[in-house]
Amino acid sequence: MRTSNAVLPPNLLLNDYLKAWLQEDIGRGDRTTQSLLAENTSTGQAQWIAKADGVIAGLPIAARVFQLLNEKVSFTPLVKEGEYCKSGIAIAKIEGSLDALLTGERVALNLAMRLSGIASLTYIYVEKIADLPTNFVDTRKTTPGLRILEKYATQVGGAINHRMGLDDAVMIKDNHIAAAGGIGKAITCIRSRIPYPLMIEVETENLDQVKEAIEYKADIVMLDNMPVDLMKQAVQIIRDFSGRNARGNRIKIEASGNINLDTIRSVAETGVDYISSSAPITQSKWLDLSMRIS
Repeated sequence: MRTSNAVLPPNLLLNDYLKAWLQEDIGRGDRTTQSLLAENTSTGQAQWIAKADGVIAGLPIAARVFQLLNEKVSFTPLVKEGEYCKSGIAIAKIEGSLDALLTGERVALNLAMRLSGIASLTYIYVEKIADLPTNFVDTRKTTPGLRILEKYATQVGGAINHRMGLDDAVMIKDNHIAAAGGIGKAITCIRSRIPYPLMIEVETENLDQVKEAIEYKADIVMLDNMPVDLMKQAVQIIRDFSGRNARGNRIKIEASGNINLDTIRSVAETGVDYISSSAPITQSKWLDLSMRIS
């Protein structure tokens, strides 16, 4: 059984998101539930059932949705976060006020289905290179408003988070290079202005750019959209330089672009440290889950 080491966002941050999403769904009131239970304050029980095979993610977040509606609701996971489950398995048990269960059902399920879909596809990517010393990394291609949760889901699936936002690290991309007039100029200008210990990553598309990034002491070199043969040459150049570096600093190498389930292993075999891809977030399907009140 596989379990997750992902770090859940704190409630201090999570609550504001969940309240906004509940308000979006509830609007001026849950007309169905409020009318049905106007004279009924009874409690009930429900189960969450997996209706497809996949990695489960988002159960603690779903629990928080119900508890914001009624703090006495008990949400008990029946599987561990990050566990791979087969269709038909009960993954959670919920007990509490029926109005909270009915009103919170859709928001809670939507979030868990979305996050479980991301975790499931991430897991498939990670397994492709599990026996190699290369880490799989996500990107900033996320749904606006959902980044912190979507990146949590990739962690649940076994990936490592790339920067959460523009303030986490410096990444000099092709348009930055064009605006600055070259890699060397970009690195020199940025390094004089950023706080310690921010690292500088540079996106490169050919061997000349790789050599320039090394010359100006980039901390991470990204090999972007390079054919595998060219990538192998770039890795060798960077490793040879790191071996000659008097300070002993080892430059990290990231590969990105055209990464899919058919290419990821050959890319990892070039010797890169990281492979980044937006696919688990941008190409995943929701994992079908349902709630049944008993």
